[in-house]
Amino acid sequence: MLFGALEAGGTKMVCAIGNEQGEILKRSSIPTETPAVTMPKLAEFFSGKGIAALGIGCFGPIDLNRSSQTYGHITTTPKLAWKNYDICRFFRERLEIPVGFDTDVNGSMLGEATWGCAKGLESAVYITVGTGIGVGILADGKLLHGMLHPEGGHILMPVRSDDPYSGKCPYHKTCLEGLASGPALEARWGAPAKELAGRPEVWDLEAYYLAHAITNYIMILSPQKIILGGGVMHQTQLLGKIRSYVKDMIAGYLVTKELQDLDSYIVLPSLDDNQGIMGALKLGMDELERQNQAGVHS
Repeated sequence: MLFGALEAGGTKMVCAIGNEQGEILKRSSIPTETPAVTMPKLAEFFSGKGIAALGIGCFGPIDLNRSSQTYGHITTTPKLAWKNYDICRFFRERLEIPVGFDTDVNGSMLGEATWGCAKGLESAVYITVGTGIGVGILADGKLLHGMLHPEGGHILMPVRSDDPYSGKCPYHKTCLEGLASGPALEARWGAPAKELAGRPEVWDLEAYYLAHAITNYIMILSPQKIILGGGVMHQTQLLGKIRSYVKDMIAGYLVTKELQDLDSYIVLPSLDDNQGIMGALKLGMDELERQNQAGVHS
């Protein structure tokens, strides 16, 4: 059986066809322009491929409340052309198949939980550090939602005493995303992350902020694994510094087998940067199963 997968990002839309084993059989990338320009191209990619369902891991914020009138919408995004856009309805009507829907980072978390390093775990946290910072949470074996969905990139942070930067986030200034995202790095240091590799002070501060957030996630969620993805995490010198700061910040308060082996506890993604698109496949698979069990149609 074939499924469609869409990793809907603010810069590009990655679309793919895959199977129940998570194998990607066909893939394409389409620039994210306006819905009027982009959506017909996506529909053309998926049309006629014989897919049983489509899964979408989407940039947000999005509405995941099935009882809401705006379920399936992109809501208060700063990408104004997409604000309040009903992306799920478009595909349901155009393709006439079930459409699964979640955040892009929850999709990555689901990919790792289904086929990757979080397989078999009941709880885990996936953090993507790139243009923004997003957090996907697996709790009791399921993706965590709530009144909306986790926005762990916007937790408020204490600014380290040696950091004069005022913060990048237009809403919260010095939240985690405002201090540690790719754009925050560039604004603070005057160059993109890939050009800062040889400056240890950059990565010490970045590791400090990420470790501070991770320590809070550990205390609140008690996850069995933490996965760090996104473009900023391609800086190989960062992971070890994060682990070291987390150890210091926990300060011996918690003693578990996971925390005694931080090299296996705080890790990079395991699916060759396919975790998002593979998670979207699983969203489609799960939505088909849900509708079959409920006896409903797309």
